[in-house]
Amino acid sequence: MMTVKEISKITGITIRTLHYYDQIGLFKPTDKSEAGYRLYDDNALKQLQQILFFREFDIPLKEIKSVMENPALDSNYILQMQRNMLIAKKERIERLINRIDDILKGEDKMDFEVFNKKEIEELFSIMVRNCMPDELRETAAQEFGGMEQWKEHYIETVSGENVQKCYLKMVEWFGGKEKYVSSVKNPVSKEIAESYLKRIDVILKKLFDRRDFEINSFEVKEVVGEYGFVTKQLYQLKDETGMMLSLAQSYRNDDVMSIDEKYGEGASEFFAQAIENFYK
Repeated sequence: MMTVKEISKITGITIRTLHYYDQIGLFKPTDKSEAGYRLYDDNALKQLQQILFFREFDIPLKEIKSVMENPALDSNYILQMQRNMLIAKKERIERLINRIDDILKGEDKMDFEVFNKKEIEELFSIMVRNCMPDELRETAAQEFGGMEQWKEHYIETVSGENVQKCYLKMVEWFGGKEKYVSSVKNPVSKEIAESYLKRIDVILKKLFDRRDFEINSFEVKEVVGEYGFVTKQLYQLKDETGMMLSLAQSYRNDDVMSIDEKYGEGASEFFAQAIENFYK
């Protein structure tokens, strides 16, 4: 058994902080000595380590306590969750370091080009060949006065800064440019896509049925987690966080009325809040 002082020395956490964690029920001692001093075993030390991992992301203590007390989440699941969070943080820091290095080298071009002209032409060919029914392809070509004119319009539009910024997000979600292009080249079949969309519809109905629960409750988070998992599978994403937060924004800003008509009054705002709470 270890005392508070020994735990403080091992972890760098102050004794006052450890006492506070005990008071709020976040990290309680394993036992107490006859004199009433707090004592901790090795399992308690592992638990404190998980708490400190979460604190790296400035997650409120109340939410950490909720996760740690959740009977549906074992220690390995929590560690895997923390590992994914740390990898995402590491990748973000590496991007920021590379950005600073570019500025120090005098290469701060502020151009948001993700795909060059040759790559955009390839994306156009993939879209026309794999992603569009014959009727829609013919209609689009007629609207622009021919395939070449349509292609030129596409290249000009996609080369713009706003669209390139969108592609920057997509590439990040898919875990790299090659993986994004691969997903475009090899989309899931129509039947599989429809199956996934039906499953998402069922998930959203289940989520709306839980609108009376606290937004931070396990009941709500469980369904949002399922929604994120299915989205990740459907779009073959490395990390679904960005896309889910974009979906939350669309629920709030795009076709609010149609969402509310389909699932119930207030559904769009509830979906947006539930997703944002889960992923932020």
